[in-house]
Amino acid sequence: MKLEVLEKNHYYHIYNRGINGESIFISDDNKKYFLKLLSKYLVTKISIFAYCLMDNHYHLIIRMDDEAEVVTQSFSNLFNAYAKAFNKQNNRTGSLFEKHFKRIKLVNEDYLNPKHHLNIDYKDFEFSSYKAILSTKITKVKREEILKIFGDIDIFFCHKQKNLVLSNKVTFE
Repeated sequence: MKLEVLEKNHYYHIYNRGINGESIFISDDNKKYFLKLLSKYLVTKISIFAYCLMDNHYHLIIRMDDEAEVVTQSFSNLFNAYAKAFNKQNNRTGSLFEKHFKRIKLVNEDYLNPKHHLNIDYKDFEFSSYKAILSTKITKVKREEILKIFGDIDIFFCHKQKNLVLSNKVTFE
């Protein structure tokens, strides 16, 4: 699989899974630590619009706010730091993630429709950005921009807003 070239000011779906489909998160503390590292390494280099951490994979919807080399290195630092901690905690060695994190450039809202995990009660799922969007608590997720994109909190999860164009010049109609 050829990797999408990352570009500043563009939106991406970033994702990966555990090697051989193995778990990369075996506890809530693992997921909290991953989010802490995400904030530490990337919060000044990307804008986070959505995330979901499942036991054997993760999903991020981001906008690149810095140059590709800087962001790629920061992701590498995040994944290396997390893998080292996870391996130490679980007395394991070797790769934790599949070779490279995957990325898909988002050019319209069609890709934002959920394709799997529809059996999860997203309203109560702790490790997704859904609650952060609905909350009034301080968050690293770009709440105001997301709500502007979808126009209405009631259609936020369904992603049915029309005329959304995600590109280097985002337009919201």
